[in-house]
Amino acid sequence: MRSFDVQVAGAGIVGKTLALALARLGLSVALRGAPTRGAGRDDVRAYALNAGSVDLLRSLKVWDALPEDAKTPVHDMLVHGDSGGEALEFSAWEQHIGELAVITDAAALEQELDAALRFAPHVTRVESDVTATLLAHCEGRAAAGLKQLAAGIATEAYGQKAIAARLVASRPHGQVARQWFRSPDVLALLPFARPEPGRSYGLVWSLPTERAEALLAVEAAEFERELALATGGEAGELRLASDRAAWPLAIGRAATWCGPGWVLAGDAAHVVHPLAGQGLNLGLADVAALVAVIAEREPWRRLGDERLLRRYVRLRAAPTSAMLRITDGLLRLFAEDKAPIRELRNNGLALVNRLSPLKRWLTARALDS
Repeated sequence: MRSFDVQVAGAGIVGKTLALALARLGLSVALRGAPTRGAGRDDVRAYALNAGSVDLLRSLKVWDALPEDAKTPVHDMLVHGDSGGEALEFSAWEQHIGELAVITDAAALEQELDAALRFAPHVTRVESDVTATLLAHCEGRAAAGLKQLAAGIATEAYGQKAIAARLVASRPHGQVARQWFRSPDVLALLPFARPEPGRSYGLVWSLPTERAEALLAVEAAEFERELALATGGEAGELRLASDRAAWPLAIGRAATWCGPGWVLAGDAAHVVHPLAGQGLNLGLADVAALVAVIAEREPWRRLGDERLLRRYVRLRAAPTSAMLRITDGLLRLFAEDKAPIRELRNNGLALVNRLSPLKRWLTARALDS
């Protein structure tokens, strides 16, 4: 049986990116998982990628291959509390950066990664485990391979589901992302170019499970009426332009990210609430850190050396823990419906909006996840 330098378990976006990046170092990589099938028309996911993620994908010759209508830069963001008062405003111009994020079509990104993998001479697709010096787990937390590790993976369900869909608005989005924190739900409109340039949004709406399932069951017209009530018409009249998809939400982090001959990255290592749009950014930052550590290793050190892998863990521990605390804290703060807390948090949004240094700090944390 052929032996590889690295086996990557999990062929999602993080796993594919890791396989490509390691292959560029000249390592032989076995990628376990099937390519994306079909045109991806039913995939309504959209990701808000930060500058670090874009730079990584560009270095792998994937980013520039994406169709222009599959990536929409966000120049401004408005975050609303649940009091109807002042919104928290983030501006790329104010932060002296080109864009706050780039909203990226998930299906298009998967397809370009698959295309790049087909031309990667050091990557081999496999259907089962192979012999490898290092096993990198990038699959979801429920994967059978993870259950055999002593990683201490524990998750806590939020009792919520996220609803995703594509929308078309009656007026242009102006490359402005909009978000509403309303007890007990969080709704985000991500500006996009598909299906209608300049007027489309990716919807991510996190709600208690029972409420989410009720909204999934109603007709499109009723769902659109609920959207109008939730957004107050600020984005114009919104209509569904796709089916609705949903998934359960949880928070979790592995207690141990590596061991002799194995390492975790992406969803195998951590799970966060989508309210900050940082889940995939955290996973791609894992890839960048792990590849950098491997590239800089001593010539005599084996890929599966636990001391080598701990360098990667040290790089990722602080930013990952910080993002988990921020997203979990925000969710729990806005889930509380008592009047004093509601007033306090909405006054807090207004205060942050007037403190430019604090806004720059918050923006930097999101961009450097």
